[in-house]
Amino acid sequence: MTFVGVKKNLSVSDLLNLISELAIEPSYYFLRWSHQVSQDWETKPIDTDFPMLEGQMFNQQCELRWKRKPNDNYEILLLTVASEKPDLIKNLIKIGDNWQTKIRDAYIHDAKDQRFPKKLPPEITNIAQRYFIDPETAKVHFIALTIK
Repeated sequence: MTFVGVKKNLSVSDLLNLISELAIEPSYYFLRWSHQVSQDWETKPIDTDFPMLEGQMFNQQCELRWKRKPNDNYEILLLTVASEKPDLIKNLIKIGDNWQTKIRDAYIHDAKDQRFPKKLPPEITNIAQRYFIDPETAKVHFIALTIK
């Protein structure tokens, strides 16, 4: 089952709980502030990392993206192919009904690229992109990072 959904007005504690629920091994994290990006792909965010502008986590089953909104609340986008967590997705606003997915290799070209953490572990060579495609129009609506 594929699922794409959003939720608004999550507190930091709600967001951290959601991250913990979705985390499997391995999971990778990008945290972004106005002045820097996180230094370690494998470190899960904690209370003291907030407030941050945005972040994301991804693993073999899903990608979760979050953005800071007014009053220290966060808005999330979940892109997943996991079907084991029906309680988790029932609280999200579903986007679309029927997604096809396709996996493509992903390449991180430049070690100086500020969009990604600097310390990519050398053993991470299995990063891919999962395309979420509308089967009626064949249009790619979302591209999520994943692990092959």
